[in-house]
Amino acid sequence: MASVQTTSEGIPVIVLKEGSKQSRGREAQRNNIAAAKLVAEIIATSLGPRGMDKMLVDSLGDITITNDGATILKEIDVQHPAAKMMVEVAKATDSEVGDGTTSAVVFAGALLEKAESLIENEIHPVIIADGYKKASMKAMSFLAEIAQKVDPKNRTILEKIATTSMSTKLVSIEASDLAKLVVDAALEIVTQKDGGYSVDLNNIKVEKKTGGTILDSKMINGIVLDKEIVHSGMPKKIENAKIALISAPLEIEKTEFEAKINISSPNQIKSFMEEEDSILKGMVDKIKSTNANVILCQKGIDDFAQHYLAKSGIVAVRRIKESDMAKLAKATGGRIVGSVNDLTEKDLGQAQNVEERTIENDNWVFIEGCKNPKAVTLLLRSGSQRVIDEADRSIHDALMVVKDVIERPLIVYGGGAPEIYVATKLRVWAQSLSGREQLAVEKFAESLESIPLALARNAGMNPIDAITQLRAKHNAGEKWTGIAVTDGGVVTDMQKFEIIEPVKVKEQVIKSATETANMILRIDNVVASSKASSQSPPPGQMPGMEM
Repeated sequence: MASVQTTSEGIPVIVLKEGSKQSRGREAQRNNIAAAKLVAEIIATSLGPRGMDKMLVDSLGDITITNDGATILKEIDVQHPAAKMMVEVAKATDSEVGDGTTSAVVFAGALLEKAESLIENEIHPVIIADGYKKASMKAMSFLAEIAQKVDPKNRTILEKIATTSMSTKLVSIEASDLAKLVVDAALEIVTQKDGGYSVDLNNIKVEKKTGGTILDSKMINGIVLDKEIVHSGMPKKIENAKIALISAPLEIEKTEFEAKINISSPNQIKSFMEEEDSILKGMVDKIKSTNANVILCQKGIDDFAQHYLAKSGIVAVRRIKESDMAKLAKATGGRIVGSVNDLTEKDLGQAQNVEERTIENDNWVFIEGCKNPKAVTLLLRSGSQRVIDEADRSIHDALMVVKDVIERPLIVYGGGAPEIYVATKLRVWAQSLSGREQLAVEKFAESLESIPLALARNAGMNPIDAITQLRAKHNAGEKWTGIAVTDGGVVTDMQKFEIIEPVKVKEQVIKSATETANMILRIDNVVASSKASSQSPPPGQMPGMEM
């Protein structure tokens, strides 16, 4: 129905076009909160080491099996506008810190659920939002109190952090082995910056290939190209490689304008062909003069050029992605040149070994043994495509948390311990507040407990028993008491289990969940417009008026 308002003279005016839907006030809030809670419920069962996976089938029938919160929410095509905002929470957390996406959505859902009961008790949503905002700021300061500083290059700590991140995934059995690869790769590309360290994950290339098991995965001090050597006459292996990186084609370039050549005798064709041939030979001679024995080309390589390169014993690979060329330059120490004529010996990169190997049914080129690589490759193997895709997502999360700790070396112990600690402190702090914000802060503390509650539920524990035990131990000052899910679900000191998480992840979860919950709470009117009606108004009537 169109929304009709009347003017002071009593003339009806259509404010919203035909077919628009509107929900206001309490009804709008209830709808939004219900949608957001539903999203949180869908992925709450994926939280923690005993979390279950989801099978997602898209419109083309492609299957994704994962328990990564951000991936689940990206794949399910959410329609409700408030539910879409919950998807944004997961995306923001994933891009900023890489892990904690499920926790962020579960926490945001809990904040809205608790706010619902306050709204029903006639507490204004803006007061609740303000209380939540204050509570989140205070929660950050409580987190800072228990955060432990670590050495950003302490391999043992970094491996435990990567293992914790992957122990909730499909690859949990191999987590400790994969963690070693992740830490090796991250430490290889660390750079110093402003008195600290920086890690650019774009310098880690992840290649996936089915076949073998996850334990066959390895890190290569260099780059793996999913390309093959262009000519069968070229060597399949070069040691002490001197590598030329060329972004221009080794071909006779076409003119930019249309040109015709009139040939009146066969000799002219012959001299024309010979000229082309000599140009290509000149290119190869120029490359040879720099002592390069490997050519990595971003564009095409002409058949004649391939022939001359093969005769000279030079290995060539063509049509390499621009992003891979940048990684190759960092890994080998070479410089990408835009023209063969500009190539000098100083521009060449170096590697111990360049070799073509058969991986399953494909030939790939391995550039290995780079002396001081600022770009490396993780080659993932597994028996099936679904498992290898999930391993790739797990590796991404692990790399991100290792990066978080290298760049900001503060950690807390997991298992829901930090959330319970902060919730306990917030309850005490709430007593010092006057007015209705006190109730909002208490609800914020309860919402934080939704994370250990979900862990306990997924571990098969009685959630009420678990939460009362946790509260009792934290009130007694045992700040690292959490839920050891992998040990059958017991309430214990998480330091013993060395379940370590970055403070940066915990902060991001609190920030993004609070902001989203507050945004949804402040909405009191949802107007959904439809496509414009094709009917034109009757003669003599203005558009937008109904008589």
